[in-house]
Amino acid sequence: MDAKDSAARIRELAAALGGLSTYQLEWLEGVVNQFNLKPDLWREPKSELVTDCVSEMFGDALQIHHCFSREPLSKDRFEYAFERVLNHCGIPAQLASRGNPGHDITIAGERFSLKTQADRSIKEDFLHISKFMELGKGKWNKAEKDLVGLRDQFFKHMNGYDRILQLRRITDTATLQKYELVEIPKDLLLKAKDGTLRMMHGSAQRPKPGTCTVAAKDRRLFELYFDGGTERKLQIRYLDKRDCRVHASWGIKRIPATIVEKTT
Repeated sequence: MDAKDSAARIRELAAALGGLSTYQLEWLEGVVNQFNLKPDLWREPKSELVTDCVSEMFGDALQIHHCFSREPLSKDRFEYAFERVLNHCGIPAQLASRGNPGHDITIAGERFSLKTQADRSIKEDFLHISKFMELGKGKWNKAEKDLVGLRDQFFKHMNGYDRILQLRRITDTATLQKYELVEIPKDLLLKAKDGTLRMMHGSAQRPKPGTCTVAAKDRRLFELYFDGGTERKLQIRYLDKRDCRVHASWGIKRIPATIVEKTT
């Protein structure tokens, strides 16, 4: 958009403001004030997913979100905003149908699984996915051999997508909300086929939880945690960020006093 187009749009918006109520103007002022707090943007120069356009526009989406909420961006809002931003920036993207058991979004012909992380105990250097997938079927009793079938479910699940992205809120303070977009290599997770399986026999859960620990010569790479109990889900724990790819980060500065805070 050139300067003339911007000026024309500003005049049109200014004319429309005359019909807004005092409260509506206060909401709008909050958004304008937030946009005037410039975010700290960083992107990997070679990222094909996060261009300069995507970096700036997704930062805008995060700013709008945190103008009206102190909670982290949820998975469904991440999916919707990311699809909209990518398409606006010329990268074709389409969300999968709701409830699709495989990928969440197709980007430039590749299927992606999208995850989020924003727990208060988050560790910046290690990724954790609290619910990678459900484990509702399959034999699951007390023997380590039962974990083989559960791990096979994990491999089958990953056939449904090509790449994995996680949006992480790694800083949550009164003055800063910081997010990063990290890609988890599928090849890394597939190393679980050589992992060490262990059933946690001392647990009171039914069925008992188990783990699959994947290690290199000098360190643990990650761990699958087969979470027993009523939900029966798979977690991924202790995933070292050094083995992943950080595409971008966004530092969203503190939202000034707005009508949101005046009424809470």
